[in-house]
Amino acid sequence: MPRSIGVTTAEHIAAGLVEGNQLVSKLHLFQEDSEADALHGMPSERIAQTIAGQILAVAPGSKVDAIGIGVPGIIRDGLVEESPNLRQLKGAHMRELVSNALRQGGLDAPVHIYNDADVVAAGLAATRGQLDRLIRVWTLGHGIGFGIYPWHEGIWEGGHVVVSLDPREKYCGCGGRGHLEGIMGHRAMRLRFLDLEPEEIFENAQRGDQRCVDFVKLWHAALAAGTASSIHLAGPGKFFISGFNARHLDINLLNQYVSEMVKMSPLQGYVFEIVPAGSEIAVIGAAVNALRANL
Repeated sequence: MPRSIGVTTAEHIAAGLVEGNQLVSKLHLFQEDSEADALHGMPSERIAQTIAGQILAVAPGSKVDAIGIGVPGIIRDGLVEESPNLRQLKGAHMRELVSNALRQGGLDAPVHIYNDADVVAAGLAATRGQLDRLIRVWTLGHGIGFGIYPWHEGIWEGGHVVVSLDPREKYCGCGGRGHLEGIMGHRAMRLRFLDLEPEEIFENAQRGDQRCVDFVKLWHAALAAGTASSIHLAGPGKFFISGFNARHLDINLLNQYVSEMVKMSPLQGYVFEIVPAGSEIAVIGAAVNALRANL
């Protein structure tokens, strides 16, 4: 049976060996006990070398048919064209950098680079036996990702869809105004509430703090607007929601806002499901995408 290695860099660098859409090795984590902020100051070449190191740690004694890597940003043919949340990766040809490092370590296998949210979508499709369906997932973390499966060429920077025309909405890491990520992103929430951590915003809202209550409504309405845009462009269906900030989501409130935005009856067959955050799904998805790209 073909074997592939998947890697994700969403919150930290994690790698694993995948066979038959299942993880068959221990998940190797880089800086397991530290925050994702550690990657922000790391040069792109070192990130590539670290990724290669994790792959080599997984690979000994195993025949590897393909390697898939999830990276935040706009990815074109192995090149990171833009990455607002890991800015040093802009312009880095990650496929080439990782491939060269792997060859120096004695491993020569095809390397494929994907957007980090797309590999989450592929992992959900693979682990749920839904590789024949359209899968869409929002990842709510330091930034906001929008992943789709089956993978095909495209930008898919769903976190940067415009959900507000308020000129004061300028907290997105890319510098754009009115973006979904500028409202929902972890970094954006910290900039908006300089006196509160994101977790405290939601806690204070539950206690009735009006400033926080109003923001939590805006936070849900922004995700509803982004979802409604996807429904109007690609049709209804299931939307998965993952990432470490998905725990703050009120599905009932989200459904209420989406129902106010999507009124055409053929488009109203949508549903939401929160899935636990974690690296395993993304690692499996990266490996599955890479293996299918080799077919």
